[in-house]
Amino acid sequence: MTENEVDVAIIGAGAAGIAAGRHLMAARPDLSLVVLEASTRIGGRARTEHFGAGRGALDVGCGWLHGARTNAWTAIARKLGFTIDDTRAPWDEGGRKLETNADARPAIGALEAFFDRINSHEGEDTALSSMLPASGRWNEYVHAVGAFITGAGLDRSSVVDLQRYEPGPGPDWRVREGYGTVVSAYGGPLAIELQTAVERIDHRAADHVGILTSKGHFRVKAVIVTVSTNVLASERIAFFPPLPEKIDAASRLPLGLANKLFMKVERPDALPLDSHLLGTYRERRTGAYQIRPLGNPVVEGYYAGDLAHDLERGGPKEAFQFGLDELKRALGSDIGGQLSLISFSAWGSDPHIGGSYSYASPGASDLRRTLAAPHDNRIFFAGEACSTGRYSTAHGAYDTGVMAAQELMKTIA
Repeated sequence: MTENEVDVAIIGAGAAGIAAGRHLMAARPDLSLVVLEASTRIGGRARTEHFGAGRGALDVGCGWLHGARTNAWTAIARKLGFTIDDTRAPWDEGGRKLETNADARPAIGALEAFFDRINSHEGEDTALSSMLPASGRWNEYVHAVGAFITGAGLDRSSVVDLQRYEPGPGPDWRVREGYGTVVSAYGGPLAIELQTAVERIDHRAADHVGILTSKGHFRVKAVIVTVSTNVLASERIAFFPPLPEKIDAASRLPLGLANKLFMKVERPDALPLDSHLLGTYRERRTGAYQIRPLGNPVVEGYYAGDLAHDLERGGPKEAFQFGLDELKRALGSDIGGQLSLISFSAWGSDPHIGGSYSYASPGASDLRRTLAAPHDNRIFFAGEACSTGRYSTAHGAYDTGVMAAQELMKTIA
């Protein structure tokens, strides 16, 4: 195997790794660096696919610029010449919701009361499910929304962690060309080695860190690790000597699962533009549907938690049938003849990621800081799971990538 010598290696070409690399490139052009990416593409959990003659953009992964005015990717997208769409998100004030039945108002009231109880909780951490009223009429709806937020069940997710969640002030916007397109384009100037899986990080020596990959060895002064918590917890990358505190933190900050289903609409003008509906307010196993997002002739279904796992195991056709059945109940049986399958994401099956975004098990919220802490001033960590307030977001990943790069520059000659 060949051995390559560079100053810095970044493991993972997602939002965090790209942010770290671009920050180092700008602040320390004297440093040589390489980004090692196990998959065949740039972007990580930011991925845009294109469809149809007009090549419409579909964000299979992250799609919303949460806290858009302070979200770093908003400014990056504009600088790169992409188009920001400031149509209000359906959950923002003024958003376009399709309230199809009388369940919506009382269910949303129950959800607001649930969040009030979370925000006022004091004392030891507990599971989000403990914030539900016994036999509450709309508990199933709250379970569904909880899965959208965490990617997991309320019984597995931390109250304290959700209290700390603060993606930023302001509205939620989108990029017409795709969030994944922005992240990938921002990584363009970096030296990125695709299909290069890191197998071991050897930090025994005092003067370097050795990195064994599927394509050879690298000898570096420092490394920034940005892989997902599921990859870390599975120990697909071996640290030598071991770093058990990192593995423990990653295992208690696992990735929840959220998948998207995209369906083509044959007669899009028959449906309201850029609107939103929930499949049902009475069951936790339901999807959220974006109708004609950004004017594209599609319906985007969003499924999370246990339902997402089951649909992923069943495959795209089963997911499409589930979505079709929900939309027919909500919009009428005629909609069935207008929809056809475009694609279905399967983040849980992605061998290089293994899920969608991190959640903290009860008592584990502080482990986000443990995960983010540098080791021996030579091994640095970044990624959305390292963010205490902006976890689960691409701009949270960006922030931690920049922070890791800044910490690294304090220690490297």
